Amino acid sequence: MSTEQSRGALGTFGPSRNPIGSHVPVAGGLNSVGLAYARDIGAETVQVFVANPRGWATPAGSPRQDEEFRAACAAESIPVYVHAPYLINFGSHTEATVDRSVESLRHSLRRGREIGARGVVVHTGSATGGRDRSVALKQVRERVLPLLEELTHDDPWLLLESTAGQGASLCSRTWDFGPYFEALDAHPKLGVCLDTCHIFAAGHDLTGPDGAHRTLDLLVDTVGEGRLKLIHANDSQEAVGAHRDRHANIGAGHIGEDPFRALMTHPATEGVPLIIETPGRKEGHAADVERLQKLRDG
Repeated sequence: MSTEQSRGALGTFGPSRNPIGSHVPVAGGLNSVGLAYARDIGAETVQVFVANPRGWATPAGSPRQDEEFRAACAAESIPVYVHAPYLINFGSHTEATVDRSVESLRHSLRRGREIGARGVVVHTGSATGGRDRSVALKQVRERVLPLLEELTHDDPWLLLESTAGQGASLCSRTWDFGPYFEALDAHPKLGVCLDTCHIFAAGHDLTGPDGAHRTLDLLVDTVGEGRLKLIHANDSQEAVGAHRDRHANIGAGHIGEDPFRALMTHPATEGVPLIIETPGRKEGHAADVERLQKLRDG
């Protein structure tokens, strides 16, 4: 067996180690638009919206399109993820917002199952109205745990994505995942989506010789092994600890290229896909995907 073959067999390099892809547009068709875009930019994994990300509508979807998309992704070994709408906030002091959050997330989980998604990403939210974090987390438990209990073994994971630490965020630093997981009984269908821009903006310096590995060590210490299921690979337009969520293209921000290379060598990221959510259109996305693939394979 050659060196390159042995690397592939060990999963140290190449797509089996870390599939790299992008959030893709799907207006007009999951398969005809979304997968066509993915192929054009060289994506090995995709993330999609199944509803307006800035609204509460819960569209039914098309069974025919769902089947075409699911079959094509299976045939091409493309892992699929769904991002739930941004309005969801289970820490809100407004009952209507929480009720709508329940229905919106239930819809994303159902649609995720229908299109064969491995996980559904949801933002961890904030304690609005001047409420104490403990009160907000109690509400998270009351409203999210029943949704987790509805999931079967074959359903998508629910992946918690922390924020950049702005406002009364419930989860921004690695250790904030601890109380959140505790509130949800560390449910077996609960995982983490780590956004590099968010965690950097929240105060975790990913740069330097061991910044990325140190941050991942802290995350594993908090939630345990095997809970990191997805990485949103985004550079940051803002400095570390700025608490501002402003994504930059890979290597064009304050994080730089090296931390992304380091992320893909940590044991916790073995087999974990990387999805970019970077600025620009198709050409820029293709460049970011290619850049990450070179960092992984080089």
